[in-house]
Amino acid sequence: MKRIVLAAVAAFALAATALYHGAPSLFTEPLLALNRSLSGLEEKIVDAAMHQIHYLDSGATPGPPAQGATSSPRVPVVLLHGIFAEKDHWVEFARPLTATHRVIAPDLPGFGESTRREDQAYDYAAHTERLRSLLDALGIEKAHLAGNSMGGTIAALFAAAHPERVASVAFIGAPHGIRSPQPSAMDHLIDSGQRPLVAHDPAAFDAMMALVFEKRPFLPYPILHATQQDALRNAASNARLWDAQLKDRYLLQEKLAALEQHPTLVLWGESDRVFHPSGMRPLKAALPGAQVEALRGVGHLPMMEAPRDTALRYAEFLRHPGARPSRSMPEKSH
Repeated sequence: MKRIVLAAVAAFALAATALYHGAPSLFTEPLLALNRSLSGLEEKIVDAAMHQIHYLDSGATPGPPAQGATSSPRVPVVLLHGIFAEKDHWVEFARPLTATHRVIAPDLPGFGESTRREDQAYDYAAHTERLRSLLDALGIEKAHLAGNSMGGTIAALFAAAHPERVASVAFIGAPHGIRSPQPSAMDHLIDSGQRPLVAHDPAAFDAMMALVFEKRPFLPYPILHATQQDALRNAASNARLWDAQLKDRYLLQEKLAALEQHPTLVLWGESDRVFHPSGMRPLKAALPGAQVEALRGVGHLPMMEAPRDTALRYAEFLRHPGARPSRSMPEKSH
């Protein structure tokens, strides 16, 4: 009997493994739902700016500020992903934050599960206006905005256009739009005529992953498979969105001064190959009051590569948004 039970367990394990790799789509949604629940996040949908927008929301309204804090937790945190990214890239990062702040992470219009329309523009002007419409639809008058790459730039542009609606701005990873003294690996690829974040085949997808990560986070096979398939399926459409952004290649550099009125945090991976870390120098020169920290051993997506450490740094910034960082940017040449 014992041998029969062991054989049955082994057969079940083999069948489950075969199903996991043979039909990964069956596992994608349950894995996403489990991870979201661990962070206290729930998926919701809202119609805004002629798009159906999917977003994650912790939904809770926390109590009064912790002792010694100078920022109210009743101001929600809105997390904005980068180009060709999506809301679930923030889930682990959000985990230490949802106990003290309402956290919202949308799929920006044109990305993730949100609507992408062929008759609509997806440049920075359009993204900034759609963010306003999204906040209006959610009834959010003022927010802490944090973004990665494209999302950081949208946060900065929105703060410049609507300063009264922004409590603080954080770049979680390098923002797009700064001319760095030294070109990055991606700069060289762009200058050679390539679109390095648009994957037309599996090899290009792997090259893109190597470019954006210094140390790849663990991604369950069904999630990784779904991400690859989405990238390949949307390659032609992604090329259009890429070109729309490339025309504003250094837009943020022209707008940085407008952030002086907002507490600003910059967490830039020292190993970023998308935007070279030397970009911290012109950013800090334009924003001398910003908290600028280099993240050792981290690439372009710190909220995925080092989610807890990065989130704790951000949480400390939210507690005291006007203070100087406890761990300052190393004085070194990049």
